[in-house]
Amino acid sequence: MSAPSAPSPILHHVNLKTRRMDEVIEWYGAVLGMQVVHRAGDAAAWLTNDGANHRLALLSNPALTDDEDKLLRTGMHHFAFEYASVDDLLDTYVRLRDAGIRPHAALDHGMTTSLYYVDPDGNSVELQVDNFGSWADSSEWMRTSPQFAADPIGTPFDPELMVEARDAGAGLAELHARAYAGELRPDAPLDLRFPLA
Repeated sequence: MSAPSAPSPILHHVNLKTRRMDEVIEWYGAVLGMQVVHRAGDAAAWLTNDGANHRLALLSNPALTDDEDKLLRTGMHHFAFEYASVDDLLDTYVRLRDAGIRPHAALDHGMTTSLYYVDPDGNSVELQVDNFGSWADSSEWMRTSPQFAADPIGTPFDPELMVEARDAGAGLAELHARAYAGELRPDAPLDLRFPLA
């Protein structure tokens, strides 16, 4: 059954529930450059990092509780933000690393090079760059690539090794090729924040 023709809306914002309003606002400010557009005390806040009125909304209420089994429950796994260049992505990695914020996972998915971070409430946030520089090209690769069909998760990489390779002159195409081939693998096991069994 085909879907009826309809306008295609653009994702505008994500709304998160939190018990840590100040900490979450500070984290998204540090990681994504989010600024508060409006805050309603400790009950709600709206933040943006571009021209939109808000890209992230936060709601809080003292009745909220943390879910100790969050990783085993259905719901959102992560949401993602895309950089225009691999330099922007890796410079952000270095800035966050120097501030003590480290990714829980780094993956070359084939179509993107991605770093995953955990916010103060345990939500995973992906920062990525398109490896093809074109959504049309990366979409076509996903549709037709036998490598992606065989392994849609991709190859883990060590961001430190990628930064070293970039600083030695490697561009996006070479970084992607080396990471996807496994040349930049990390020593630590991959933490997908998802049950594998």
